[in-house]
Amino acid sequence: MITGNLLIVVFVAALLLLFFLILKLKLEPFVSLIGVALLTALVVGFPITEISDIVANGFGSTLTSVGILIGLGIIFGQFLSASGAVEKIAQAILNVFGIKKSPLGIGLTGTAVSIPVFFDAAFVILSGLIKSLSKKTKIVSVSFVTALSVGLIVSHSMVIPTPGPMIVAENTGSDVGLFIVYGIIIAIVATIVGGYYYGMFIGKRMEAKGEVSLADEVVEVEQQTYKKEISTGLSFFMLGLPIILIVGNTVTQMIAPGSFFGTMFSFVGDKNVALFISVIVAIIVLKPYISKGYDQMFNEAVDSAGAILLITGAGGAFGAVINESGIGDHLIGVMQGWSIHIFLLAFIFTQILRASLGSATVALVTTSSILGPQVAALGVSPVLLGLAICAGAIGLSLPNDSGFWVVNKFGKLTIPQTLKAWSLGGFVAGLTALGMVYVLYLLAPILPGL
Repeated sequence: MITGNLLIVVFVAALLLLFFLILKLKLEPFVSLIGVALLTALVVGFPITEISDIVANGFGSTLTSVGILIGLGIIFGQFLSASGAVEKIAQAILNVFGIKKSPLGIGLTGTAVSIPVFFDAAFVILSGLIKSLSKKTKIVSVSFVTALSVGLIVSHSMVIPTPGPMIVAENTGSDVGLFIVYGIIIAIVATIVGGYYYGMFIGKRMEAKGEVSLADEVVEVEQQTYKKEISTGLSFFMLGLPIILIVGNTVTQMIAPGSFFGTMFSFVGDKNVALFISVIVAIIVLKPYISKGYDQMFNEAVDSAGAILLITGAGGAFGAVINESGIGDHLIGVMQGWSIHIFLLAFIFTQILRASLGSATVALVTTSSILGPQVAALGVSPVLLGLAICAGAIGLSLPNDSGFWVVNKFGKLTIPQTLKAWSLGGFVAGLTALGMVYVLYLLAPILPGL
């Protein structure tokens, strides 16, 4: 087998080949990841009879951790959207912040909504608020677009039960409840800096150059119809139900392990069970508000889940080959010799994959598969290492990312404007998130679980 610095050569070559297949040849990410995983295993020198098992086990172990969660999460998001709960939450948060700070309100709305709802769907739904807000406030629409899109991608990349962060938590061996709590704290700060402040900054400069107009450039999305109006309280309850159950498990295990409540929450607070319970509650409680047929909703959820499951599993297969080859161990050793701190290393790895492949989930799966097994040897908090990895997945979304085009289309921006508002806004948020990881690292002696 190949060892030493040749492993780095193989690793870099594997990444370049992956970029080439996806970006240049436009091959599907699933096929590309599986193909590169098999080829990398051959080049490294694994016994031919073992290669298929390594790839399949990597694929399977990843889906064992998050497969059920992905399916249930998409179904849950469908029910929240179809019932009008998402829009209610958005309007309530905007009412709290008022007109002048409405970009901050819509940014934090995105941060909340993107916890259970995938980025693309959430942006399309909430972008309908931008036109009226821009007209009322006379704030250029790009500021709202930036705040909303950054708020959504920050939660998508950092807050469980979104699949990417969940995979990172699994691969790093992090406590899920603590990961959620600290992830939300970091997400809020990153949204404020990268979404609100940067959004206001870039909006004023674009307007001054005549690059965008107020409001009338923003497309109006089709309005959904509902059987009746859902209450704000019920909307927030449904959004928070799976998070309450998961965090409840962490809290009871910390303060009353082995007790009745500790035992109960160890079951209902398991990530899969918590989301299953939330889906069942949504099916029952939200029925009076939903005008869509359940068959249609479930079919849409299954269609969305299929591609995500395949790409997620394939990323795990590629990561498994990387781990088995020893490339991760050698890279860690080399980087430690360069005096690069592990959190910065994690951020850089994920950021490179995010920008190149256009998939936050693939970047998170791959980086956490490489660095996750090193947690014990490195002697760092698995939660903080995982959050540093997640921070790298936030920014530098480029035209090879479907999210780039969603923001471009529904934000009614040109490609250069989208790069300035969305790609760079996300990068600012990602750097902010990394900075917050270091703040928590310094405060670790006085913070629980770190």
